[in-house]
Amino acid sequence: MAEPAAQARRGRRFSVKNLPGVTGMAMLCFVLLYAPIVTLVTYSFNAGESIALWEGFSWRWYAAAWENDTVQEAAVRSFVVALFASAISTTLATMAALGTTRTGPFPGRTAIYVLINQPLMVPEIVTAVALLIFFASIKVATGYSGLAYLIAAHSAFCVPFAYLPIRARLEGMDPTLELAAADLYASDWMAFSRVTLPLLTPGIVAGAMLAFVISLDDVVITEFVKSAGQDTLPTYMLGQLRRAISPEVNAISTALLAITVVLLTAFFLLSRKRRVDGE
Repeated sequence: MAEPAAQARRGRRFSVKNLPGVTGMAMLCFVLLYAPIVTLVTYSFNAGESIALWEGFSWRWYAAAWENDTVQEAAVRSFVVALFASAISTTLATMAALGTTRTGPFPGRTAIYVLINQPLMVPEIVTAVALLIFFASIKVATGYSGLAYLIAAHSAFCVPFAYLPIRARLEGMDPTLELAAADLYASDWMAFSRVTLPLLTPGIVAGAMLAFVISLDDVVITEFVKSAGQDTLPTYMLGQLRRAISPEVNAISTALLAITVVLLTAFFLLSRKRRVDGE
């Protein structure tokens, strides 16, 4: 009897859920992670001006943020930068993914992987300081201090975030479909536009949405690279917190949170569809 029981224990798959205290620790982590977010969302509907005393339900601070000209300008600027940055970074990431997955092994491919993913491995503050020094020298030489620097900085930082889902999609695609198109006398461009690109579209859209969210929520790089009068919503909120905490900031934070959740949910659904298609 003892031997079959020992064999059954050895054959049973290990599960971290069976370890003592893991469930309670996981629940505690979720509470510590999401309780502040729930509090933020709740107090964004507070009717009073206190951030700690509930005085009734109201849309007052959402209306105040909607009518605030500075918030409107920062929101428009945030979306403009995020749209351009996501478009540029996704285009570059698509070309990089095609170059690293649709070619045979070549010297330096690992180094290219490292260079593309460098912003993910290096602390963001280091990237921000490097971009500040680089763009400062250009500003001194040219005298131009427009929004293009912020778009370029966000684009460079978002490339690896767009690259990962696009590369994963390419690696999950069947290369024989492209070979079949070539056997049917399709040119390289025709095979790409009619076979590769339609199959790659879910990965491109997922990468673009992820890059858009990263750019929209970025604070560190924006704070270092932006010029005077170029506040985005995150940097505007940071400036408000330095002066006085207003429930209006809670409303803006909740709106950004809602946009981020919607886009990340869409990203998850596209990624899930990609995995199902790959199977």
